[in-house]
Amino acid sequence: MAKGVLAKYKDYLPLTDDTPIFSLGEGDTPLVKSRHIVDLVGCEELYFKLEGCNPTGSFKDRGMVVAVAKALEAGGNSLACASTGNTSASAAAYGAYCGIPTTVIVPKGNVARGKLAQAVAYGARIMLIQGSFDHAMQLVRDLTERHPIVLVNSINPHRLQGQKTAAFEVVEELGAAPDYVFIPVGNAGNITAYWMGFQEAYHNEWTSIRPRMMGFQAAGAAPIVRGDVVTEPATIATAIRVGNPASWDKALTARDESGGTIDMVTDDNIMDAYKMLASKEGVFCEPASAASLAGLIKHAKAGLNLEGQKVVCIITGHGLKDPDLANEIEPVWMEEYPPDLDAVEQALGLG
Repeated sequence: MAKGVLAKYKDYLPLTDDTPIFSLGEGDTPLVKSRHIVDLVGCEELYFKLEGCNPTGSFKDRGMVVAVAKALEAGGNSLACASTGNTSASAAAYGAYCGIPTTVIVPKGNVARGKLAQAVAYGARIMLIQGSFDHAMQLVRDLTERHPIVLVNSINPHRLQGQKTAAFEVVEELGAAPDYVFIPVGNAGNITAYWMGFQEAYHNEWTSIRPRMMGFQAAGAAPIVRGDVVTEPATIATAIRVGNPASWDKALTARDESGGTIDMVTDDNIMDAYKMLASKEGVFCEPASAASLAGLIKHAKAGLNLEGQKVVCIITGHGLKDPDLANEIEPVWMEEYPPDLDAVEQALGLG
């Protein structure tokens, strides 16, 4: 039986004797070694951290379990979040497990169908607003300031504490931190949390390496790269469609302290990487996750020397989060045949 984040890392999380310990099976996600794309980018070893293997299909579960546990410890009996999809699914799942009503405020038309379906199934109270994620985030801030409702977005510090455990797992699996970590950037909490985790691993002497944090926004939603709020962010990668990241300053700190970068990739770059991950490595991810690989390919082509380097791409969510996009991909080969062995053999060149 999997321990879960709270039990496995209790000594490294802000838990007390009064914090309830529970789990939906979050954490312990696979670190898959690349067999094909590694040659394209020219590094010694390339790995994909498959956070889509968490209970609700995204990395959000790591932080949500800590945030909800601390909410219960403090006597909270209601949760709320703003979301482009993954946070709402995670909050709703842990709220359902713990018997807490969960309210999610989401921008209408800007949430992938698979994610909204999860929140519906978990029984959350869903409020669609005619605005962006940033509008939804401000509403949640105001709501939780006025009422005894616990905000569980990544501005809740317990969320980042839970998310940092993914960095611990990377170090445990590789025996040290990698040289580079490529990661999508939306609300910027995850790049912040990973850097926090790698810093702690270094100071605890689990590793003598601190990786360069390479964060990537979508070109149509790249406020950190452009240095200004994007009032109408636009990208196919809905999970990173954020115009004013809550952890903006912390992400800059992670970038600067690690000697990394925060850059942007186009939707075309993201789609190319999305298809490549699935067809070349058997990794089916949501579009936002592919921003990490898109960024790696972009920088490799631009001359980043990765010879002898170990690289990890963070794959933040499962491809079934956005089934509509997957359905738009033209099949390599899908044709109709009669239920006849001879016909099948002939089509396969075996007749």
